Amino acid sequence: MKTQGIAAIGSALLVALLAGCDTPKVGTGPKVPDNLRIPAMQRLSLKTRATGVQIYDCEPGKDDPARFEWVFRAPEAKLIDAAGRRIGKHYAGPTWESNDGSQVVGEVKARDDAPDVNAIPWLLMSAKSTSGAGVLGQTVAIQRVQTVGGKAPVGGCSEAQAGKEARVPYSAAYYFYVAGP
Repeated sequence: MKTQGIAAIGSALLVALLAGCDTPKVGTGPKVPDNLRIPAMQRLSLKTRATGVQIYDCEPGKDDPARFEWVFRAPEAKLIDAAGRRIGKHYAGPTWESNDGSQVVGEVKARDDAPDVNAIPWLLMSAKSTSGAGVLGQTVAIQRVQTVGGKAPVGGCSEAQAGKEARVPYSAAYYFYVAGP
């Protein structure tokens, strides 16, 4: 009777150990063009999916005020984890804010065209500022990849549309990195 109990415990421990070996690792980043690669001294801390809109305003052109164009204002998206739970939001700054109160504001360092010509570019950003002790509080870099949609409306805008807003649906994967080996 005792040996059956010990065998059962041993089997349970072996199953738990093997299951732990099969757990996906957070530390694997996406395949990206060379200019969007993360330095070796940074490690992946969070991967999330964003779904929402890219917001554009119809404004006079900077080079020619008589010509109107769609100008990017800000993103507005929810951040979703692998299980489909909302874990935060993404908005102007660009800022990512976790439900735990931590946040990071990014600054674009490099960009590359998305494989899909109808999608916004892929980006590499550095953290301009961070706050909070949560999951985003120690972020040093962010990658935006696997983008779908989000480009300004085709055809431009006109003086009659001046001041109008266009909310273009988009989704993307965001990878957050912290310092460390």
